Amino acid sequence: MKFKYILPILFLALFNVACSTDDNDEFTPSINETQGLNLIQELENDTHTIELYNKSGLFYTGYNEVSVRIKDKTTNSYIENATISWMPIMQMPTMQHSCPNTNPVKVSGKNTIYEGTIIYQMTNADGSGWSLTLNYTIDDVDYMISETITVMQNDDQNVASFMGNDDNRYIVAMIEPKNPIIGNNDLVVGVYKMETMMSFPVVENYLLTLDPRMPGMGNHSSPNNTNLTFNQTDNMYHANLSLTMTGYWVLNLKLINDNDDVLKGEDVTETNEQSSLYLELEF
Repeated sequence: MKFKYILPILFLALFNVACSTDDNDEFTPSINETQGLNLIQELENDTHTIELYNKSGLFYTGYNEVSVRIKDKTTNSYIENATISWMPIMQMPTMQHSCPNTNPVKVSGKNTIYEGTIIYQMTNADGSGWSLTLNYTIDDVDYMISETITVMQNDDQNVASFMGNDDNRYIVAMIEPKNPIIGNNDLVVGVYKMETMMSFPVVENYLLTLDPRMPGMGNHSSPNNTNLTFNQTDNMYHANLSLTMTGYWVLNLKLINDNDDVLKGEDVTETNEQSSLYLELEF
């Protein structure tokens, strides 16, 4: 091949490589911020669509971690700077009440995801009865969305609502372990007091005694358990939970206030196989 033909061929080859490289540099794959999450429900008003996510795609009684995204209906884009508060409400025949919850805040390392928690202490047999109202602010403009939601009954008792001996209503909810193992588990429990029908502040510096038992195996216990004590870092109660085998466990509890008064629960004995305050776990 003559030299005058080689130069144009080399120039075209270099041009194609350069274009290809530039295209690759400019292409940035989109990040799926909801990876590992499933859509629970979409709430809508005239301006926005609110997407609610968690790992199961359903609300259940007990502790729920909920991820939230706000989509602008006009631009079809997700809002990256919003302030959100919410109020879950259960409508009873003669009254209504809320439940313990924390408002959604922006998740570190994500642009469009906000995360909060809701602890549903009860539900109707068909999952009905609850609504969720969100108040949110974007660029100093206030918005509101309110719709009914479905809350399913968890198979195990992972939350207990009761009247204490001090005539106050309390809610005790299991937070961890989500995936129990044979051996030592970090047991994390939330304790809340019903201040009003709409307010459930955290109860601080009480004590929950722990006695795990297996009713189907002679009601035996396990070694190396510790009582649940309050941790100011996360406002939860922490303990070591020892599970010696898979199966159905009852976590027998006693709630004791800072005056050493037992507010709810009893010791497990030969004549009393289960405390009146308990949570269930099966794996």
